[in-house]
Amino acid sequence: MDLVSREEACEQLRQQTFDLLVIGGGIVGAGIAAEAARAGLAVALVDRSDFGAGTSSASSKLIHGGLRYLRLGDIRLVREAHHERRLLMQVVAPHLVRRLPFLLPLYRDGPYGRLTIQTGLVLYSALARARLNRLLPPERAREQVPSLRLDGLRSCGLYADAATHDGRLCLANVRAAAEAGATVLNYAEVRELRTVRGRVAGAEVLVDGTEVSVSARVVVNATGPWVDEVRRLEDPSATRSIRLSKGAHVLLRLDEPWAAALTIPHDKVRVSFAVPWQGMLLLGTTDTLFDGAPDDVQATEADVAQILREAAIGIEPTLLGPEAICSTFAGLRVLPMGDGATTSARRETVFLRGPAGMLSVAGGKLTTYRRIAHAALSILRAELGLRRHDQRPVPLPGAVHSNEAARRLAGGWPDLEPTVRAHLVHLYGSLAEEVLAPAAADLDLLRPLHPDGPDVAAQALYARDVEWACRPEDVIRRRTTLALRGLAGEDVVRRVDELFKTRGGEAPHAASAPSSPAR
Repeated sequence: MDLVSREEACEQLRQQTFDLLVIGGGIVGAGIAAEAARAGLAVALVDRSDFGAGTSSASSKLIHGGLRYLRLGDIRLVREAHHERRLLMQVVAPHLVRRLPFLLPLYRDGPYGRLTIQTGLVLYSALARARLNRLLPPERAREQVPSLRLDGLRSCGLYADAATHDGRLCLANVRAAAEAGATVLNYAEVRELRTVRGRVAGAEVLVDGTEVSVSARVVVNATGPWVDEVRRLEDPSATRSIRLSKGAHVLLRLDEPWAAALTIPHDKVRVSFAVPWQGMLLLGTTDTLFDGAPDDVQATEADVAQILREAAIGIEPTLLGPEAICSTFAGLRVLPMGDGATTSARRETVFLRGPAGMLSVAGGKLTTYRRIAHAALSILRAELGLRRHDQRPVPLPGAVHSNEAARRLAGGWPDLEPTVRAHLVHLYGSLAEEVLAPAAADLDLLRPLHPDGPDVAAQALYARDVEWACRPEDVIRRRTTLALRGLAGEDVVRRVDELFKTRGGEAPHAASAPSSPAR
């Protein structure tokens, strides 16, 4: 893909009149930009931070129907989420979204009985169009989850969902937008909205210390937890439209591989997960009302203690010691305003039109981001001149089934460690060969960025030259798995910084792509 430099992107933002300006490059903003650009619209996408730097890289990494939403009676959401899960696994991003069996343990003192679980799994699997919905005896279940706690365990419900690398799924949508012609820029902060005859018609954007005026016929505010901040740029009297729920997570070392994940019920509504992810075990999530500034969200000691305590219901405690923790992180769910506990709140998407015409979009599920994007474009169809827009699924850049990509990579790089090959295929799909291409002339680029992880030096250059990484943290936290593995020490930061500065190429590109919740 031919990328333009930040300077060239700024010129495009300054000189062109866009059909659509999307503020916020998390998964929702990136998805809207990608679908709009594919529909032939002139699209700009900007974000105050890096692409996917908010909750879009701090989720539970699940692409799922949402078993607990059946208990809340939201069958429509479960059906829609399953439909999107199938499309993501089969067409849109099969390298990034992978099927994963889940076990739901039934303990003697648990909140559910056998009949309730059997009925729920039958309905859930019917909505998923899947046949995997049976009960396993404890011994069979432990074959898939070696650390499963057997004390008081009667049986385990078995069903299937999927897991992903959420930050890279967001980035793939950014790249899809760019390849379809969108101008995208990270580290580009919207300071104020431009109005013409009382209608929002663009924004003033601060880029690298310079203010750029962007003209657009329509503006979408897809800034996630910051949605009301941007709404108040249009209407200073705008009242609060959302509430926030914090979801904290813990990643543990996993010495013995798991073949399935755990869904651990805590009461009639709430569950937590233990998901094998990137060779580690992802635990979480919490679900508590958050009233602070979105930039300040983090996993506290109390969050970590709660997560480990809840995980111990279904996992042998020997696996859950603090010394096994690789990293912690937290994100924010956007929920509609309402009363009651956040655990019982529906995961609905909020669509609001401001008095000057800006459309604000927030909330929903990672799994259904495509559906949210199409809904936003449908609302704007008349203003954008879209008689119809094609909603059929389109493969994202790199989309390929993993076995095919693995065979190709093994043929071109037979001496590469199999674990590294598998890792690159999962993150990049068919683009893995492109990532490694510079290493043909410089084998040093095959060296791991940290000896305890599978990410290699070539990925840092690719992040800089093709994926709009501007800073080492963009590589370490979102384009690789280094930070989540707890491998983000000063030596790794220094190594990535040296690669940025001393290896060929230009200054980091950041144009032609999306972002994270722009704030």
